[in-house]
Amino acid sequence: MKREMHTRNHVSADRLSLLTFAATGLLTAAPALSASSLDGQVLGGSAPIANSTVTLWAASAGAPRQLGQARSGADGRFTIPAPAAAADSSLYLVAQGGQPTSNKSAGNNPAIALMTVLGNKPPPKVTINEMTTVASVWTHNQFISGTTIQAQPLQLKIAAGNVPSFVDLATGGWGGTIQDPLNGGQTPTMANFATLANALSGCVTLVKADACGSLFAAAKGPAGATPSDTLGAAQAIAKAQWYQPQRVFALLEQFYPIPQGKTMRPVPYMPYLQVAPSAWVLPLKFDGGGYRAGGKAMFDAEGNLWVGNNFTIGWQASDALWQGNASKFDPNGKPLSPITTGFAGGGMQGGTFGAAIDLKGNVWLASYGSKSITVFDKNGKPLTPPEGINFGGKLGLMQGIITAPNGDVWALGISKRQLLHFPKGDWKNGKIVCEADSGEPCKSFTAPFHLAIDQQDRIWVSDSSVHVIRFPAADPTKAERFDVRSNNSGLNIDSQGNVWVTNRFGAGLLGLAHMVDMAVHLKTGGVLSASDYLTKTMSEQKGGSGSVTVLRPDGTQLPGSPFKGGGLPGPWAVVVDGNDNVWVSNFAMASSPIVQLCGVRTENCPPGFKTGDQISPPGGYVGGGLQLQTDIAVGPAGDVWAMNNWQDIDSCYPGATEALSTRCGGQGVVIFFGMAKPVRAPQIGPARPL
Repeated sequence: MKREMHTRNHVSADRLSLLTFAATGLLTAAPALSASSLDGQVLGGSAPIANSTVTLWAASAGAPRQLGQARSGADGRFTIPAPAAAADSSLYLVAQGGQPTSNKSAGNNPAIALMTVLGNKPPPKVTINEMTTVASVWTHNQFISGTTIQAQPLQLKIAAGNVPSFVDLATGGWGGTIQDPLNGGQTPTMANFATLANALSGCVTLVKADACGSLFAAAKGPAGATPSDTLGAAQAIAKAQWYQPQRVFALLEQFYPIPQGKTMRPVPYMPYLQVAPSAWVLPLKFDGGGYRAGGKAMFDAEGNLWVGNNFTIGWQASDALWQGNASKFDPNGKPLSPITTGFAGGGMQGGTFGAAIDLKGNVWLASYGSKSITVFDKNGKPLTPPEGINFGGKLGLMQGIITAPNGDVWALGISKRQLLHFPKGDWKNGKIVCEADSGEPCKSFTAPFHLAIDQQDRIWVSDSSVHVIRFPAADPTKAERFDVRSNNSGLNIDSQGNVWVTNRFGAGLLGLAHMVDMAVHLKTGGVLSASDYLTKTMSEQKGGSGSVTVLRPDGTQLPGSPFKGGGLPGPWAVVVDGNDNVWVSNFAMASSPIVQLCGVRTENCPPGFKTGDQISPPGGYVGGGLQLQTDIAVGPAGDVWAMNNWQDIDSCYPGATEALSTRCGGQGVVIFFGMAKPVRAPQIGPARPL
């Protein structure tokens, strides 16, 4: 869209107000053309922006459609026709140009470009400012280019629904979630957010003659053109949040030096950062719905997240007693399951790393406590009997579950080395394919943990050992073993058929020594003893202790594999996004990071990056209240969700301090917004771009 340029900067404020009133009146004098109007205000540095061109757009799967346009008055206010939005669209406002009234000498500033995404049902009054711009850009990071937003209906709904978590659309001030008790004073997200808004504001209000040039230079990413307005600057930062973050942070001193005799910077938005961040990430934590120590998670077709919990709220939880139920969150992090218990029944007792959505939309979850599998419908009603699926008490501790593209459901039992098969997802018609040494592939199992199916209908199994096992779904007896030289847990398959496997101890000598010790625990004390050793050891690991192995479709290792990095202290789960880049969770120190690795399609990586290189900062992406995590998941809008699994390690074992005895289980899910190329949900087979 062309930006309207205004050159009569010498017009007096009274005349400017009169002209603006006339222009706005012409645009809004025909109410018969519109069902309603939208009142708003354009602000910069918390002061009005006069004479700014405000455009209302409707985003959809096609090119956005302009619905109306107005000009802000001397007080920054405007009224614009607001036709009812189509069900598959999302409305947004863009304010361009104008005179920031906080700087009387500034005149028209063509570098001003601010945005507020309103969603399908906008409020009657809105604000457009730097805060709403940051919120709109970060949540729509995968769908925005310039003033264009374009995405599928579900993606638009999710992204727009995330904006109010950051800002109040009516006032342009703080939203509810970012300042709630889980986030406000607990993480750096508010300070990151406000610092970004302050950087944009320096250009909007022209705090220095060269403020915009300084912002654009600091915002420029590793590729692409230098931004030319504040909206472009925000997008450049959001698309490479890891890239030289100290440059934007340095603008605080350039734009807002501390006045002599004072102690605080004269910024429009607080709190601001005291030290440079490792990346310009804006994660938020969400809790409730019975969530406590989530294990494996899956998105359903509507973008809701389902997860089985190790524990239940309020219990003096320990690693020897798993009694958790199921939790469900909507795509914006709102819990949909009961606040304390979550969804219960159907045999659910102590969720694990087993979760799948079948072709009917039913949710399958594995349990430790009941040694069974539970199936819920999409509303959380248990379909399985009170004891769950347990084959007459023949099952042991259950772990991984997947749905194959043909509708079959496969599951693993870790303690009894079991493989289960449910043709077409019929939970009443399943069978135990094998157990222990009764036949392959179970004979090749040590402690089967997770599984995935590739493009050739071959199932790959992580084994909590130095091997990964592969067998054809059509004939499981034809099992093969591949060496990954470390204790493995998560695995996933990219679009080229490569298998990404997390090595919890790493592939070095120390990792092998841990493997020997864990094998002793497994032999002498069983799975629970080995699990205790595993989690205690991992909780003490530091950056670089773990690694990620990549196996080609033929089972040979990709050159350079296993891949290491400072952001891999204890890798647990791995997922592939729509660009074939890879995301890894960590179960290690108290505030474990998540990590983004360059995948096999290096054209989707930053310039100069190779497969296995860590895109995220040296220590990974941090903040947001991350704890020791199990799963990590990429949603339909490109949001990356991390499942906090443990928080206070000492509370997970006998002898825990009474006051902290309920703090074993991890608290909440942490969402990093718009950071990954979206994938289709539910994931059935390898990840598919959306």
